[in-house]
Amino acid sequence: MATYIDETMQLDQSDSHIRPVPDWLAHHAAARPNRMAVEHADGKLTYAALWTLANQVRRGLMERDIRPGDRVGLAVRHGLTYAVALHGVMQAGAIVVPLNLRLTPPEISWQLGDAGVALVLTDAAHHGWMQAAAAEGDRSVATWDLERTLRDDGGFGEPRDTSACTVDVAAGDRMLDLSAIHALVYTSGTTGLPKGVQLTYHNHLSQALASAVQVGLDLSDRWLAPMPLYHVGGLNVLMRSLIYGTTAVLHDRFDPAAVNRALAEDAITLVSVVPTMLQRMLADPGRRPYHRALRCVLLGGSAAPEGLLRRCQTEGIPVAQSYGMTETDSQVATLHPADGLRKLGSSGRPLFPSRIRIDVDGRPGKPGEVGEILVQGPTVTTGYWGRPDSTASALRGGWLHTGDVGWLDEEGYLYVLDRRSDLIVSGGENVYPAEVERVLRNHPAVAEAAVVGKRDPEWGQVPVAFVVPAAPQAGQGSDAVAAEVLRYCEAQLARYKVPKEVFWRTDLPRNASGKLLRRQLVEWLEQNER
Repeated sequence: MATYIDETMQLDQSDSHIRPVPDWLAHHAAARPNRMAVEHADGKLTYAALWTLANQVRRGLMERDIRPGDRVGLAVRHGLTYAVALHGVMQAGAIVVPLNLRLTPPEISWQLGDAGVALVLTDAAHHGWMQAAAAEGDRSVATWDLERTLRDDGGFGEPRDTSACTVDVAAGDRMLDLSAIHALVYTSGTTGLPKGVQLTYHNHLSQALASAVQVGLDLSDRWLAPMPLYHVGGLNVLMRSLIYGTTAVLHDRFDPAAVNRALAEDAITLVSVVPTMLQRMLADPGRRPYHRALRCVLLGGSAAPEGLLRRCQTEGIPVAQSYGMTETDSQVATLHPADGLRKLGSSGRPLFPSRIRIDVDGRPGKPGEVGEILVQGPTVTTGYWGRPDSTASALRGGWLHTGDVGWLDEEGYLYVLDRRSDLIVSGGENVYPAEVERVLRNHPAVAEAAVVGKRDPEWGQVPVAFVVPAAPQAGQGSDAVAAEVLRYCEAQLARYKVPKEVFWRTDLPRNASGKLLRRQLVEWLEQNER
């Protein structure tokens, strides 16, 4: 007999009922040892080779007194080193703490202390930098230059003797506790201090299965990750590929020409990028048609300009716009490429079995009603590391309160408007910056745009725009062009939504995941008002 749960009932989101599963890496290394797990400019690793190296790292961690549940930081850009480090920490039963390589030593030191990191694995390029960061705090944190160790031990080449990579029966039967915390991924900290988001193995498994249902799965898939692996989007490419037993293709840095070359020549089937990356890829003068194997360009991080989406549709580039966050282990809604024009601007329907609800003053919103986006499902974090109050606030009532504003249409497709904290209230009217930014980006003189609220004695706040010109060498970026851009906005937006000023910039502040850092622009405004 089926059991149905009333909408008002709170669901138990604990992992107490979850049963262990066979260890993913051990399973693939035993069942398909010669299948390629990771590809990189410096080499390739089969599942058997990755298993062998990961267990070398596990033994090294144990020699350094790392035990299950200890936190181990990863300060690594080199893709092969990152993959081996990640799996080595997992095999040791420790918790991975990816470290953002764009942060300053004091910022890194704070995260090391907050997570209680016992050891940091590095690549050669970041070992000295990490040692300096580890020395900033109140307690010392050991570092291990893993890339150097791996190279001294013979590099990343696949072992010639495949019998040396054979997984014994006992190892192949290892079980994985899905309820255990796999990683602490720190939020970008755009408001207040960053928080360590707890992601479990069950979160990753649920995310991989949900993504496969939405965008499909083929055992020959080759998923390209040109974004940082310390960001949840990059980490997810490694985890999904591991769960599927497919191939992750890793680039250490985003180079639009290199990505385009890979999409044209290397039979890439999926690639994860953010809108600014895709724009630079399409602007590459040497770009050639993409390989017919490409079936999905997963677009996340921030809202995509309508012009960019229309161009991709025209050129037959299969873009799937998505909505997600660290707290949902990346995607929670994804628009299938086939719906790209029919639902232009939407982030798609929730990935099965997640649910999305729009909260309007404590009640579920009707189709078309704007409110806070709430999420429920197995990809939602179990909470923030060491922050019970923040966890209780974010996960109240059995739903993750995202702080994002949006609406659902009659078919259940999600449209994301903005962060609630970025909302501009001008004379009692709500102005959603993302809505204004979409209009600005459709003007041919505008490459990028950001809208924030500026204090105003009459209206409380008024919107102002920070704009990157499309072609500064052609005279764009002038007062005359700014006036033209504002006239364009006046034709498409209510008067109170039209920016009152335009500030030209060479670039906009963004974090590692490509999300716009509006707070920095607000601070610039406040400093210039003094």
